[in-house]
Amino acid sequence: MEWIAVLAIGLVAGTLGGIVGFGTSIMLLPILVIAFGPLEAVPMMAVTALMANFSRVVVWWREVDWKVCAVYASTGIPFAALGATTLLNLSSRSIEMALAAFFILMVPLRRRLQASGMRVRLWQMSIVGAVIGFLTGIVVSTGPINTPFFLAYGLTKGAFLSTEAMASLAVYASKSAVFSHFGALTWPILWKGMIVGSSVMAGSWLAKRFVLRMDERQFRYLMDALMLVAAATMLVTALA
Repeated sequence: MEWIAVLAIGLVAGTLGGIVGFGTSIMLLPILVIAFGPLEAVPMMAVTALMANFSRVVVWWREVDWKVCAVYASTGIPFAALGATTLLNLSSRSIEMALAAFFILMVPLRRRLQASGMRVRLWQMSIVGAVIGFLTGIVVSTGPINTPFFLAYGLTKGAFLSTEAMASLAVYASKSAVFSHFGALTWPILWKGMIVGSSVMAGSWLAKRFVLRMDERQFRYLMDALMLVAAATMLVTALA
C-alpha cells in the first residue's frame, strides 16, 4: 500500500512540477520520509529529481537556453557537491528540521523575489548557481527560489521549463555522485528512486498540455500551501 501511495503522489507531483518547473520534491519528499526514513528518502529524491528534470528537458528540448545552463552549472555543480557533503554529516533529526525550516522560509522569500521586478544578467547566473547549488545539496528542493532568477533572465514557458530543468539536472547529478561516493546511494536505494522517478516522468509528459492553460496566481497559492504542508509533515516526523 505504501508503494501505491508513493507512486500515485509521484504521478501528481510530476504533473504539477512539469507545469511550473518546481514542486515535485515538495510534494513527494514528505511521503518518502514517512515510508523510507530521511536517510533513504534524501538520496532517493536526488535520483527522482534527476529523472524528473530529464523528462522536462526532453519534452521542451528545442527551447533550452544552453548559455544559461553552462554558466549556472559551472558553479552549481561544485557547490552542490559541497552541500551534499555537508548534508551527509548531519543527523536525521537535523535533516528533517532543516527541511521544515527551509520550506517555511521559501514562501515569503519566493514572493519577495517575484515582486521585486529584478532583472538578471547572464554572468549573474553563476552566482545564482553557486548559492542554489549549495542549498540544493543540503535541502533537496530549491525550485521555488530558483524559479524567479530564471524568469528574471527573461525565460518563459517552455524555454523556462527546459532551461531550469537542464541546469538543475547538472546540479542533481553532482549531488547524486557525492551520495554514491560516500555510500549513501546504494543499489537498493537507487532502484527505489528509479521506480518513484518513473511515475514522476509520466507526470511530466502529462503536464505539457496544461502549461498554457494554468492560472499562475492560483497555482502560486497552491504551491505556498504545499510548502507549508510539507514543512508541517517534516516537523511532525522530526519531533515524533
